[in-house]
Amino acid sequence: MSVHHVTPEHAGERFDRFVTSQLPDLSRSRVQALILAGDILLNGAITRASEPLKTGDEIAVSIPDSAPFTALQAEDIPLVILHEDSDIVVIDKPAGLVVHPGAGNATGTLVQALLHHCQDLSGIGGVERPGIVHRLDKETSGCLVIAKNDAAHQSLAAQFAGRTVEKIYLAIVEGTLRRAGGVIEAAIGRHRSNRQKMAVDLTGKGREAVTNYRVLATGDGLSLIECRPKTGRTHQIRVHLKHLGHPLAGDPVY
Repeated sequence: MSVHHVTPEHAGERFDRFVTSQLPDLSRSRVQALILAGDILLNGAITRASEPLKTGDEIAVSIPDSAPFTALQAEDIPLVILHEDSDIVVIDKPAGLVVHPGAGNATGTLVQALLHHCQDLSGIGGVERPGIVHRLDKETSGCLVIAKNDAAHQSLAAQFAGRTVEKIYLAIVEGTLRRAGGVIEAAIGRHRSNRQKMAVDLTGKGREAVTNYRVLATGDGLSLIECRPKTGRTHQIRVHLKHLGHPLAGDPVY
């Protein structure tokens, strides 16, 4: 990992442009993909590539190991394909499936399943993340859009970074909410004592985070709610619902 600090002469510069200037061996599109994947963090949080920087901002860069695609073994893991064309494939990811290889998950991931299903995947996401534009937590189920070429990857990354993609999540939370719906606006940053967790940050150093929600059903001490995040912070929905006093039912972390 390398750490970079923003000096006054770079204040106001785009996040991705600054990183590209500091790491000339990486293309800007590669930097944008790393930002989207969470491998390049701004002040400990995933932030859009176009974010303007401030003096003193800290940027941490972790570049995945550069093993060739062939180092990843394709695995015949069943996939539920919702849509596929020459540019993208949309997968219904089940809970329990890790998206890409990482510490403790070298095999059995969605990436290995994709390599078995199709060989034409975008390389922008890195050698361990071919085609991966966005992610879902291991225990979260839902739709994932996979890029089959670099042009599709760049277009999708721009849409996610520009917040033109609407994400809708369903969550079962503990308790009965007092309001039928609302907006949670609470900045999120790294947890002070547990660096593996995120938390609502009241110090003014956290990143903007906004989640719209509405209650769909209640019963047996639980509530089914629909969440529409307007930002994409790490663990945003889990942290915001915890902050609201209604954590996800069965969430072992929050």
